[in-house]
Amino acid sequence: MAANDRDILPDSVKPINYAISLYDLELGGAFSYQGTVKIDLDVKKNTQEIVLNAVQLKIHSAEVVTEHTKTEQRIEISNISYDEKSQRATFKLDDSLPSSSKASLTIKFSGTMNDLMKGFHRSKYQSAVPAPATVPNDGEFQYMFSTDFEACDARRAFPCFDEPNLKATFDLEIEIPEDLVALNNMPEKEVKKGKKSGLKVVSFERSPIMSTYLLCWAFGDFEYVEDFTRKRYGGKNLPVRVYTTRGLKEQGRFALENAHQVVDYFSEVFRIDYPLPKVDLLAVHEFVHGAMENWGLITYRTTALLFDEASSDNKYKNRVAYVVSHELAHQWFGNLVTMDWWSELWLNEGFATWVGWLAVDHLYPEWNVWGQFVTDSVQKALQLDSLRGSHPIEVPVRDALDIDQIFDHISYMKGGSAIRMLSAHLGVETFLLGVSNYLKAHSYGNATTNDLWTALSDASGQDVTRFMDDWIRKIGFPVITVAEEPGQIGVRQSRFLTTGDVKPEEDETIWWIPLGIKTGSHSTTIRTEALTVKEQTIRDINDDFYKLNADQNGFYRTNYPVARLTKLGASRDKLTVEDRIGLIGDTAALAVAGDGNTAGLLSFLKGFQKEDNYHVWQEALASLAKIRSIFADNEKVTKGLKKFTLDLVTPATEKIGWEFKADDDLLTIQLRSLLISAAGGAGHQGLISEVQRRFKLYTSGSDPKAVNPNLRLAIFRIAIAEGGRAEFEAVKNEYLHPKSVDGTEICLQALGRVQTADLTNEFLDFVFSGTAVKTQDIHTGPASLAANAKARVGVWQYFKLNWEKIHALLSSKPLILDRLLKMSLTHFASHEVERDIAEFFDGKDNRGYERTLGVIADTVRGNANYKERDEALVLEWLGANGYA
Repeated sequence: MAANDRDILPDSVKPINYAISLYDLELGGAFSYQGTVKIDLDVKKNTQEIVLNAVQLKIHSAEVVTEHTKTEQRIEISNISYDEKSQRATFKLDDSLPSSSKASLTIKFSGTMNDLMKGFHRSKYQSAVPAPATVPNDGEFQYMFSTDFEACDARRAFPCFDEPNLKATFDLEIEIPEDLVALNNMPEKEVKKGKKSGLKVVSFERSPIMSTYLLCWAFGDFEYVEDFTRKRYGGKNLPVRVYTTRGLKEQGRFALENAHQVVDYFSEVFRIDYPLPKVDLLAVHEFVHGAMENWGLITYRTTALLFDEASSDNKYKNRVAYVVSHELAHQWFGNLVTMDWWSELWLNEGFATWVGWLAVDHLYPEWNVWGQFVTDSVQKALQLDSLRGSHPIEVPVRDALDIDQIFDHISYMKGGSAIRMLSAHLGVETFLLGVSNYLKAHSYGNATTNDLWTALSDASGQDVTRFMDDWIRKIGFPVITVAEEPGQIGVRQSRFLTTGDVKPEEDETIWWIPLGIKTGSHSTTIRTEALTVKEQTIRDINDDFYKLNADQNGFYRTNYPVARLTKLGASRDKLTVEDRIGLIGDTAALAVAGDGNTAGLLSFLKGFQKEDNYHVWQEALASLAKIRSIFADNEKVTKGLKKFTLDLVTPATEKIGWEFKADDDLLTIQLRSLLISAAGGAGHQGLISEVQRRFKLYTSGSDPKAVNPNLRLAIFRIAIAEGGRAEFEAVKNEYLHPKSVDGTEICLQALGRVQTADLTNEFLDFVFSGTAVKTQDIHTGPASLAANAKARVGVWQYFKLNWEKIHALLSSKPLILDRLLKMSLTHFASHEVERDIAEFFDGKDNRGYERTLGVIADTVRGNANYKERDEALVLEWLGANGYA
């Protein structure tokens, strides 16, 4: 993207170094602070003004000193103006700064340690152990303080040139109470006495050259666990620490065990040593995202970093391992080399998504993470990208303030899926060699997608730009439709939309599609040819068995003839976990779009009764849940699908049983929870009785071990769905007094299974009270209610009646508001509701979530079309198969 396609700062000066001093911190009341920043500048062009970014800061004074021909000169500032909309401050000078000179701009300012989870912010928490009285508190909660600057929030903490390619070095000092701990990207340099008794000034070593959004500092009542890399860097084993507030550090052990190994692993595969002198990981109690990759001081939501072997659900072990790896990948890919502009965000996030899973697979091959990747990442990205309102992986961004809306499944998951497809085609070793060359060529600088393609082309000897550009710069993806003849197949590519109504002008892209054909009796040989034209005939196909898109490495759907799908369902022994997941996902999506039908999907799923893999069951039950959701208004269909689900899951549920064994692996533990939840939701009476027995023992306090931590969500959900107010109050009480760091998330998800309008409204009042539920978790309850057919309409009615309150609560946190709408309003299957949503938001200020409103409209319209088209057919199939 050319610079004139971006709304960026003038290029007359460039920052070289920031010296930041923060002092007079008010740890209560208004939570204000004072600051001074001295910015060393390189003057690129004669200029009589300096323009930089600032938002919600008060600038008290500024001074410019220039050095030209070795003479220092002070230049008066005649005027300081502020443009609130563009978040820019302009300093008008009495005299020009001459080109090729050096200058410094010193600004005194004040700001607020806000509660917005961005910029320099505070997080409230209740200490796990009694906290010293000197820890900042309001009588009920303690406070910790940290920064979160991506994408455009460094400017909330100090005046700066807040764009990713305006890199500089940073010096920081901060004055805090003597008994608190301060952290920064770099190690501590010096501690001095503060201006007042009881205060200290902590300064840190100078950072390497980096973007403003990667700067970080934090302070609070912290403690840590520590280990060291096994590899030596500059002759030393690097310290790796997990910091928490007091009383939680032991729950950082699992993350620590992963972190030091991943640092060594990435240093090896990228062929570049980790470049900083330490690695700190910090648990933050209020956090918008999952984590933030600040260089050398990575911050995390508590559930993405902390894990208690005794009380946590094992699914969080998987999450911690992945999120730790994802953020450590950024230390090279994003931090050492940074995208040139926000339009190429995918370079950071898509790559870190793929290579994060590569690291987890290296540490835990028994977890089969590529099966998880196909279920979680590929399928979610395909779903979003099948909407007309999707966007390319690389999306034009004129104003960086619009960037939040593309922190979505396309940037992360489609980006990661495209990287996986390319690495499978080139070979992982060749791919990583190209990545290493790219990182070495652009270290401490900025780069573009084209720079990555060039490095990969050089490493592989292939023209990567030619076959990858459309995947990155064009919207959508293809479906391959297969036609059979003896010994050969015809394949045709076309754009896939979930609404099934692709227009000719939307179907002009001809993608490079790696076919990955498995064929023959053993199915171990994979043919690597690619489809590069609209349609083609592929010869030498074994009529007994063939499958396209081996291991679902390609980012596309495949539409087989009905008879072939049946044959594939009967050939599960020749299909990998990824193959089986892909077939289920494709068949379900094609049914929604009208390229297949639900009867075919149900017939196909029937063959999975003996399936034993967690990831495959996850995809099968997600597909069934979608069908049950779409047709939930038809009581006959609902009963029939419930009966079918019960028939499908009962053998596997009864086989896996209730009891955990010492040698159960992670996937077995997750499968037990998934199957119990599914069987209970489908009406397995014996299981429901056992759930109610265990729930009563647990919530009454008679037997705290009656509910295994890994079964809390399954048991709480079933108890609430089958119960009433007593069960609701019991789980709400568990939420208010959680026994583990993941307890609040689990309870909010379970509470969404309520069955009455009264409890739905009461739960929503609780969620939006502004005090009971942390802002970071506000979407969780409504999202769970929206997935519940009995509560879905109530959620929308509540939103309409209480929109002013909801908007006032969340308008300053647009990412949370966007997430809330996306997760709460996409389950409907009614044209009437689609129109109602559109009419409600028409004329409102929808900045920050206008793209999401398009996603909601597309999704609901596709669901409604699907329901109208397949409802009678589903009922007919259920009747013919004894379920209705």
